[in-house]
Amino acid sequence: MATHACERIRIPPLWDTEFKNLEYITESFNDPASLEFWAGAGYSGKFVGDMADMRGKQPVWNPYILGYFHERGWKDIGTSYYRMNTGTILPTHGDLYKKYIDVFKLQGQEHTIRRAVIFLEDWQSGHYLECDTEAIVHWHAGDGVVWKYDTPHMAANLGLTPRYTVQVTGHI
Repeated sequence: MATHACERIRIPPLWDTEFKNLEYITESFNDPASLEFWAGAGYSGKFVGDMADMRGKQPVWNPYILGYFHERGWKDIGTSYYRMNTGTILPTHGDLYKKYIDVFKLQGQEHTIRRAVIFLEDWQSGHYLECDTEAIVHWHAGDGVVWKYDTPHMAANLGLTPRYTVQVTGHI
C-alpha cells in the first residue's frame, strides 16, 4: 500500500443499481465524544447515513467487490452499502472499528486496518468526501479512496439526490 494517508483507487464498475433497493437501516453514530464535540461546534442534524451491511442481504455482485480487495492482500473483508440522503453530514472524524477489532481480535494491531469508500454512481453536485483534508469531488462510478485506520475524513450530502457508496473494511 502507498504510504500517504489517502490512496485513490479505481474498480471497473461492473454492477447494476441493485444497491438502491437494499434494506437500509439507520444506526446512531458510535462515537459519543465526536457527537459531543460536533454539537459544541454548532453542528446539528443527521450525522449518519443509512447502511445495508453484512448482517443483511447484499447485492449479488458483492463478491466482485470483496475479490478486488482480497487480491490486494486484505483479510477479513466486510462491506457496508451506504446511502447518504440530502442534508446528512458527517463532520471530520476517525473511525473506531470497535466491532471489527473485537470480532477479528485486532487489539494492538489497529494500524493494520484499512477502510475504502467506493462510489457506486457518478458524482452529483453537493456530494462531498474529504480524506485527510483533501477534497474529493467529480468522481465517477468505480472511483474510490483507501485510508489507514485512523485517518481523519468527513462526508456530506448537500445535493438533491442520495449519495451511494460501498464501505469496505479489512486489514493487511
